[in-house]
Amino acid sequence: MKLTLVGPGKMALALAKGLEKSHDLTIVGRDGEKLLEFAEKLEKHAKTALLEKYDMEGQTVILCVKPHALEETAKKLRGKALTIYSVLAGTPLASLKKALKAEHYVRAMPNLAAEHFASMTTLTGDDAKWEEAETLFSAIGRTLWVESEKELDIATAVAGSGPAYLAIVAEALADAAVKEGMRRDDAETLVRGLFAGFAPLLDSTHPALLKEAVMSPGGTTAAGCAALESHAARAAFLDAVAKAFERANGTK
Repeated sequence: MKLTLVGPGKMALALAKGLEKSHDLTIVGRDGEKLLEFAEKLEKHAKTALLEKYDMEGQTVILCVKPHALEETAKKLRGKALTIYSVLAGTPLASLKKALKAEHYVRAMPNLAAEHFASMTTLTGDDAKWEEAETLFSAIGRTLWVESEKELDIATAVAGSGPAYLAIVAEALADAAVKEGMRRDDAETLVRGLFAGFAPLLDSTHPALLKEAVMSPGGTTAAGCAALESHAARAAFLDAVAKAFERANGTK
């Protein structure tokens, strides 16, 4: 399958590395030198094309520009695409349809883990492209197709922004270990191991049951969890997702 990636940024590079093995790629951007640098980071040869000269007629396009650049990019893209996949956060299907011509439109919300082919990508749009969308984005990790843009915006607030939330947790845990007397490099190694081991546990067990399995009556974990609850840690995450959702759907 032939694919066009518009916007040679970090997300486009993650996608390209995951897709290059089974697809013929064309990378489109405004700066020829940056396009060549991008192509050199790929194992397989990819074509490059300047934005002003590219005709997307009948092509499958993955739009990877910044949301604020949509209008400017759309003015320079010619033709009517077969399908446009957009990874532009907070940019609804209606805006894509107004800006660009295509037969089908799909929104995708990958996250930073795409760099390691471990993204949690949420998808929504034309049902006719459901299977193709999941196949494409499974090249960079897991996928979830949802029925509405509201759900995708919620997913943006959880899985899209989630790496930042978890980074705060990881940093705080390491800082706490250092505060109690552990060396910084040992503390960071400890936290990395914790996060690496938690993912497979979460795959097979509900979070509440995981907590129950670790928490002995009157034990160390119970004391730690009580401290977190006393500082409203759960409420803080609820509020974080609510605020991020408001920003994602444009209400704030």
